[in-house]
Amino acid sequence: MANLWKAYQRLMARHPWKVQIFTAGTLVGVGDVISQQLVERRGLAGHNGQRTLKMMTVGFCFVGPVIGGWYQVLDRLVTGRTKAAALQKMLLDQGGFAPCFLGCFLAVVGMLNGLSVEENWSKIKRDYKDTLITNYYIWPAVQVVNFYFIPLNYRLAVVQCVAIVFNSYLSWKANKP
Repeated sequence: MANLWKAYQRLMARHPWKVQIFTAGTLVGVGDVISQQLVERRGLAGHNGQRTLKMMTVGFCFVGPVIGGWYQVLDRLVTGRTKAAALQKMLLDQGGFAPCFLGCFLAVVGMLNGLSVEENWSKIKRDYKDTLITNYYIWPAVQVVNFYFIPLNYRLAVVQCVAIVFNSYLSWKANKP
């Protein structure tokens, strides 16, 4: 396990952006597998591999780049690694970024699931509030710790590890008819 961590750190030092995006996509996919197997109890025979690939694509092309980019912007907006700076970053993250990100996430998944604009908008109106409230149960405390203790290049990976549970919830919510 230690060798795996060292290899990850070497890759992160050489290719931080690529590794962060790969990590995000992979862990969004893991969240979908957990959602299908533990939450929805589909069993291996009923597992929807296309859905997992779709969710991984959302992780690679949307979640990783958007959150990774946001963390870079946030570090320029609020400098320093003090407790006050971490709290300020969390408030910007949870007050401004999270509501927009979650709405876009639901819209992207709805679009990839082939929903019409009207169906997608209806689904977003139905699911958005619950999704945002659930977000607020998990992320404020995690983000204060993340912004205070974790170096910028590792924040997305830390968030995605914690997010395996939240990704499972998002996958279930976004793919629920």
